[in-house]
Amino acid sequence: MHGIDSADLAAESVSSLDALGADARAVLAAGSAGLFGSLPWWETVLHHAMPAGSQAAFVAIRLRGTVLAVVPMLLSGGRIGSLTTPYSCVFAPAFAAGLDRDGRIAAMTELARFCRSAGVIRLDALPAEWDGLADLEAGARRAGLVPLRFDHFGNWHENVAGLDWSAYLGRRPGALRETIRRRLRRAEKLPDARFDLLTEPNDIENAAAVFESVYARSWKEPEPFPTFNAALMRAVAGTGHLRLGVWSIGAQPVAVQFWVVTGGEAIVLKLAHDEAFKAHSPGTVLTALMLRHLLDVEKVTRIDFGRGDDDYKKGWAMDRRQRIGLLLANPRGASGALQLARHAAGAVWRRLRQIRRSGSGGACWPNRRDRQR
Repeated sequence: MHGIDSADLAAESVSSLDALGADARAVLAAGSAGLFGSLPWWETVLHHAMPAGSQAAFVAIRLRGTVLAVVPMLLSGGRIGSLTTPYSCVFAPAFAAGLDRDGRIAAMTELARFCRSAGVIRLDALPAEWDGLADLEAGARRAGLVPLRFDHFGNWHENVAGLDWSAYLGRRPGALRETIRRRLRRAEKLPDARFDLLTEPNDIENAAAVFESVYARSWKEPEPFPTFNAALMRAVAGTGHLRLGVWSIGAQPVAVQFWVVTGGEAIVLKLAHDEAFKAHSPGTVLTALMLRHLLDVEKVTRIDFGRGDDDYKKGWAMDRRQRIGLLLANPRGASGALQLARHAAGAVWRRLRQIRRSGSGGACWPNRRDRQR
């Protein structure tokens, strides 16, 4: 797609999926973000995870009427950013299938032009390995914006294709492997312990009630959007992707885990256990029971532990990938110029800290001859 005239490009913004148009909805649903770019995900976000006073903006970029890309954005108090939430594990603009690099850059240029009046545009949860990242940055520069990357959060995952539970367990660190075996043996000796897997739409009200009950008795902080988890469970149960694991002792559910399985990948979105039963290691037991089922029965090919670098994840998954944020700053506006100044100052401060930690004193500073080159 060569020689695209900017006059042939147009960005249109609507606040709901119904208003987006069938062609744009199809592009959005087929994007690279998986669950986190699906139509059920966006419907759940729109109804259960919108900050007060904010509005969604689904921005469709068209070339002479044909959709090139769709980017869900959030408008709030004069600010513009990605339509991401505390529950989003990945975000990326959705490109039309087969769109080449010229087309991607042109689409991202139009997006940047559409948003640049805000001064600074913030995009969160972008995969550092996403093949459209360079095109997004190139488009922003072409529109006169300066892209600034920052680390957002880590994501622990592992390719488990061809592994059963026994082979997977054999790949764990020795100490964790023995801990898992001991905890499972102890759990199996409890006469009234039970593992349940809730997956069907008919299970959803019970699943939601059990989840909320255990969550309320756990160490977890209250949710910023209290109805989101149950709403997402209902949405993914309807598509056959819900896997809610429950471990109970007697009549009391003591641990819950909310997993979603799509395309052979299993991702855990939320987990909690009752601290009153901590002696039974309910979190470890339920994670093991869930993974044994997912590997031996469902034959998943990848497991994903969602947002963050919690210590426990490093034992259950071998690989880490970075999710980044991207600030697109307009140097011609006050807020954009201020953001660029802050970024530059932060870079200098980080460099000074590196020098201090290395004990190199001023050895890393260029000498006078180097400075004059």
